[in-house]
Order: sequence, then C-alpha cells, then structure tokens
Amino acid sequence: MPKKVSTFFIILLCLVSWGNLALADGKIMEGLSLKSDILAKDVEYAIYLPEDYDTSVRKYPVVYLLHGMGGDDTEWIQFGEIHRIVDKAIEDGEIPPMIIVMPDAEKNKYYYINDYQGKARWEDMFNNEFMPFIEAEYRIRAEKTFRAIAGLSMGGYGALLHAMKYPDLYSTCVALSAGIRTDEQILALDREAYNIRYGGPFGMDLEGQARLSDYYRQYDILTMVEKIPAEELSKVRYWLDCGDDDFFTIGVALLHVKMKQLGIPHEYRVRDGSHIWQYWRSGIVDGLKYIGDKFRN
Repeated sequence: MPKKVSTFFIILLCLVSWGNLALADGKIMEGLSLKSDILAKDVEYAIYLPEDYDTSVRKYPVVYLLHGMGGDDTEWIQFGEIHRIVDKAIEDGEIPPMIIVMPDAEKNKYYYINDYQGKARWEDMFNNEFMPFIEAEYRIRAEKTFRAIAGLSMGGYGALLHAMKYPDLYSTCVALSAGIRTDEQILALDREAYNIRYGGPFGMDLEGQARLSDYYRQYDILTMVEKIPAEELSKVRYWLDCGDDDFFTIGVALLHVKMKQLGIPHEYRVRDGSHIWQYWRSGIVDGLKYIGDKFRN
C-alpha cells in the first residue's frame, strides 16, 4: 500500500475512534420504581446517568426534573430528548456531568404537593422517601450545593414550590413556563377546567372564592413569595423562563416583579414562544448551564 494511502487510512481510523469517544452517550433507565409507604403504591421514575458512571467511582451532582400535567416520568425523555441535550452539553463542556432524576406525579394529579385531604402526600413522599432512596441508591453528592430542581409547566410550579418551601435542600431552581395563575385566572376557570387542574389537590367542584381557600394559599407561589422571608428564599438561585405567548406568562411575570421588589436574586427570561416542547427543549439548555455554574463552584 502506498505510504500516502496508508497514512490516510490511519488518520481516518483515528478520527472515527475519536468521534466514537466524543459521542459517547449517557445511560437512560426507565420503568424504575420505589415502593412508597406514604402513598401506599409504587412511584415510578426514570434516570439519566452520565456516560462515565459505570467506569468511575466519583459521585455526581443531581437534578430532579419534573414533568408537566398530562405527562409522566418518561415525558422529558420522549418529548424533551433530555438525554440527547445533556449528552451534547457535557460533551461541549457547557455543563459538568450530572445525574438527572425524573419522578412520576401524574397518576393522581398530585401537583407535587400534599392534597387537602392528606391522602395523596406526594410532597412528603418526595422529601422523606424518594430523595433519600435516590441519593443512597446512586452515587450522588447529597449536599445542597450539588442538588437542583427543575421542571416545566406543572413541574415548573413544583420546582418553585419545593425550592421555596425547602431552601436548605436546593442550590438552584429552574422553572420553565411555571404553572402560576393569578387569583383572577383561577376564578375564571370553568368547573371542568378547574377540576382537571386543581380538583385533586384542593377540592372538586369549588366555585368562586371557595377556590382561594387557606389551603390553596399555602401552595400559591405568588402568596408564598410574599409570606416566606426574603432571606430564606434567597438561599436558592432561581431561573424563570416563560414564552411571550404562553398562558402562564402573566403569572411568571408577576413572580419576577415580586422577587425584584423583595430583592430576591433571580434570572428572568422571556423568549418568543408558547406552551410547547420546542420552547422547553431550547430553554432547558440555558437552565442546565445555570445549574451547572453552581455545581462547578
């Protein structure tokens, strides 16, 4: 074989080998579950592990990534393509290797809280069973600095709720198109729409001011930001991102204004877009960079 041809094939082989190494994929596992005594049922989850998880002994930071209404633990994989997004961001050096945990909360529309009857205590399950299980089962750096929570729509609401109620647990919160409604918007929902969205956690067939109960107020983000001391809320870094054509844009904008007035540090983004996966797939990249910046400190 001529020397020039031989050299060409050696270089080509090296490039192919390098490409395979550079494009190594993380591992996605679906169909996993935890037996919950609090909920008296199995809680399903999916998890993303970095590509070097099986070949290293290191511990990794973790992001709890919450799905929206109508979704489940596979939503961020099926529609969000989170594994592809994270693989590329790690490969490009934009974020550090991290574990992504995606729990299910849709089976009874928990909204990531304890329901008003005390029967569907998703919030208690997550804090007292799920998180301890995950951080013992996988090699996770179980410290506030290396723990973040994120989500879209109902999951964006859930991320804010848990970060604001438990600021000593999370370093960063990323909320995309967070499900925040004003009082006027809650009251304007017809009965069917209200029952679908809020009946499970707050009570079915409620009308008028009965919807704005004391129990509802405990979980209303716009109320919480005013009731919880600003110094407590400021223990967490917040990233708010909602499209200009999204039906939650007013609620998220009001949260931004309240946070600004109270001096709570946060980042606020309004991009062109609505309540669709195209918006969230593009938005989660910057959200993960924001989380990764803290993980690298």
